[in-house]
Amino acid sequence: MRFPGTSRTSLVLLSLHACVSRVAAFSTGSSFLSRHALRNRMSAPTVSATTGAASVSDDAFKGAFGDLVQLAKEKNCGPILVRLSWHDAGTYSKEAKDGGSTGTIRHDPEKSHGANAGLDIAMRLVDPIKQKYPDMSFADFFVLAGIAGVRAMGGPLVGFRGGRVDGQEAECTPDGRLPAATLKGDGLRGIFYRMGLDDKAIVVLSGAHSVGRCHKDRSGFEGPWCEKPLVFDNCYYKNLLGKEWKFDGNQYWADPDPAEGGAEEKLMMLPSDMALIEDAEFLPMVKTYASDNARFFEAFADCFQNLHERRWVDSNAELRAVQLEG
Repeated sequence: MRFPGTSRTSLVLLSLHACVSRVAAFSTGSSFLSRHALRNRMSAPTVSATTGAASVSDDAFKGAFGDLVQLAKEKNCGPILVRLSWHDAGTYSKEAKDGGSTGTIRHDPEKSHGANAGLDIAMRLVDPIKQKYPDMSFADFFVLAGIAGVRAMGGPLVGFRGGRVDGQEAECTPDGRLPAATLKGDGLRGIFYRMGLDDKAIVVLSGAHSVGRCHKDRSGFEGPWCEKPLVFDNCYYKNLLGKEWKFDGNQYWADPDPAEGGAEEKLMMLPSDMALIEDAEFLPMVKTYASDNARFFEAFADCFQNLHERRWVDSNAELRAVQLEG
């Protein structure tokens, strides 16, 4: 399940771009399924609209969440789990009423889109856990993976409501729906407004770049945004405002802060990241979240849940709230 290389305009955001965490360096080893077996299982018919939500208990959702948190901690794969859920959800079109968190990212052609390069790693990692919960839709499961990734890295507990129904291969969305790394303010607005999201969501969801890194061979960009790419906090906003960024014609570079510990390599920002401090509407929000981690956490929990639910709320689907912890 090899993904093709991506161009410089490959997509962003947490790993929203075709950027993945250091988990890409891990070998899947013999403990994981063969690529052929995974392909068959991921593409197999899944739960129906009439049996999906009702057949999955709260305990099953909580169990899957707990297993995914443990996986993220053991394999340091939180960033790529966040990216998996983001890329599945970020295809939504409010006008066309398609895309969104439907699990279609597991099907071709969507899983072979340039922006999704490397996400076969994430799907191999989570597949053994998915097998434990056969009645759970991939749509719900991938959402849980993203929520678990954030939580495992010290981020907020994002709200979860289950009941999504899986989309099938014919429902895959066209390539090009996720935000490109080269977009500036109005270009980002075009992508996010299509999903029914707003300027706040652009700034807040970009904050997930506090974790993970870009890989040159997948996205055309290289490096981490923050000194500690496995810690979810507001360092992304602090770095945007507090460092002297130099453009090399492709991406922006700055020196890490030795006092922060963690990465000693140079830090990076994408053109789409720099748009947040160049745009007069975005900049005040960047300053707010740079100075107040608690406000960032609260805003991120709201926006990430909204991203995952846009398709289903707009279609008046019945989703069931589940308390994942406690």
